[in-house]
Amino acid sequence: MPSPRQRRGCEAEDRAQALIEAQGLRVEARNFRCRSGEIDIVAHDGDTLVFVEVRSRSHDRQGGAAASVDLRKQQRLIRAAEYYLLRHPDHRHRPCRFDVIALDADRDANWIRNAFQVYSP
Repeated sequence: MPSPRQRRGCEAEDRAQALIEAQGLRVEARNFRCRSGEIDIVAHDGDTLVFVEVRSRSHDRQGGAAASVDLRKQQRLIRAAEYYLLRHPDHRHRPCRFDVIALDADRDANWIRNAFQVYSP
């Protein structure tokens, strides 16, 4: 039986999925887990593979949902996305981006496309 926190997280992910599907994205996977971390939603936006982090907060202390995707969290998402691409080599040459959907209490969803970039040397 999921905890109340897990139920709220699932509801937030359902809401985020409905939002991106309404904008024409096609969801490929949800809750992809690996040792490096978890990707909430993997979707297709045309030819681009989109890794979506869903953050939900019932209050905006400490900057709210979007601010919670700090550098450490970004690095975990990048590592998880790299592993996803290793597991799905057919996507290896596709453009990729990282989006954040921030759900703060009593506000509309804030969909941040290209929330952060990955630079390779």
